[in-house]
Amino acid sequence: MSTELTRTLGVSGIVLMVAAAAAPITVVVANFPLIILESGSVGAPLMILAATVILLLFSVGYTWMTPHVPDAGAFYAYVDRGLGRRAGLGTAAVALLAYVLLTVSMTCYLGVQAGNLLALWTGLEVPWWLISGLVIAVVGLLGHRQIDLSAKVLGVVLVLEILAVVAIDAGVLLSGRELSALPFSPSEALSGAPGLGLLFAFLGFFGFEATAVFRHEAKDPLRTIPRATYIAVLLIGVLYTVSSWLVISGLGAQDALAASAEDPDGVVVALAGEVVAPIMRDVTQVLVVTSMFACMLGFHNIVTRYLFTLGRRGVLPTGLGQAHPVHRAPSRASLWVTAVTAGIVAVSALAQLDPVVEIYTWYSGLGAIGVIVMMALTSIAVVRYGAALPGGRAPRAVLVATALGGLGLLLVLGISLANFPLMVGGTLAAIICAAILVAVFGLGALAPRRAAVAVDEPVDVGRP
Repeated sequence: MSTELTRTLGVSGIVLMVAAAAAPITVVVANFPLIILESGSVGAPLMILAATVILLLFSVGYTWMTPHVPDAGAFYAYVDRGLGRRAGLGTAAVALLAYVLLTVSMTCYLGVQAGNLLALWTGLEVPWWLISGLVIAVVGLLGHRQIDLSAKVLGVVLVLEILAVVAIDAGVLLSGRELSALPFSPSEALSGAPGLGLLFAFLGFFGFEATAVFRHEAKDPLRTIPRATYIAVLLIGVLYTVSSWLVISGLGAQDALAASAEDPDGVVVALAGEVVAPIMRDVTQVLVVTSMFACMLGFHNIVTRYLFTLGRRGVLPTGLGQAHPVHRAPSRASLWVTAVTAGIVAVSALAQLDPVVEIYTWYSGLGAIGVIVMMALTSIAVVRYGAALPGGRAPRAVLVATALGGLGLLLVLGISLANFPLMVGGTLAAIICAAILVAVFGLGALAPRRAAVAVDEPVDVGRP
């Protein structure tokens, strides 16, 4: 059986995959009020700008190292290259845990939101776990097929999301409401609890970092991956910055905090109905559900490609590194992701955990910390590798930018850890989650290596 995947993804395809995973309409509807509420100010645009700058600095080293990492293991491959095999395997284990938990959390939340919509429109009460199970089956089917199919589905969803966000923005502009400069005031952004605002602003970008995961399916990875990474960060950053300013202006700069505190889940939906048309409320709610589906599919594809790469490398059973003979997709790895996701959802449902307060909060909290840890480790790995590169150091600008991005990520990580008990529902839950994260990293670092699948890799450009 072939180990090679079909190379059909261009820059636009990869951007669609990762931007859809970032779930723009969900961020606008759910994250914006949280940024305002948790920070205690309307400085969200500057916080999002700060997150954009940190991630652009991170991307400088991340993309520079692409030719030096002839693999699609993303964080795992970068840390392996810069900090050694054990650190790389530990990072791979954390990646699998983080993205599986993010997939499960989104799956359960989607089940609740879709169930609420169904009940509102038809009066039919359907258990959230049944809807989640059906969605898992659909995502599993898409993951089994060639990546083009997933890209097309995500592309349609993403275009609809962006059109909805732009419609809300345009509605505010045309409504005659005052466009306040207060959200761009540094003093406003630094008031209240800016650290928490920065954290939730940062979480809105999750998914962009997966550009390198699709390396084996990119037409020209050495050109496609860097371009897709920068475009994804800039697209998400500009969209969120402008939209957060207009949402705050639409609510009223002086009233946005109170409105977000009163109804954090519905304040932006209500605004959409006011400035566009009443039907926009229903459209936005539907798009939030489809956005969650796109996010779930994006995370599913990320985990699948981690398994595929680890199977090729002999870290996991080599069968996971085999491509489907017809679809030329990592179908076997996708099947395992589907089974694991379904198993965790089933166990969580049988344990009668609340799908939002417990499952979504706990799982997404731990997953978020895992992703931030991996990005910080990747920054350190890039700096170390670039400073010790055979034949000469990396350009100074690359090292400086990556180091600054790494410091920003460590700041976000520190804020995350300080507020971890709030994210996962208590100190005991935070300790348990942190212990799980450390244990998974340790177990991954000690994983034995099997015989790798024979593959033709791009030329290695050196390792210190």
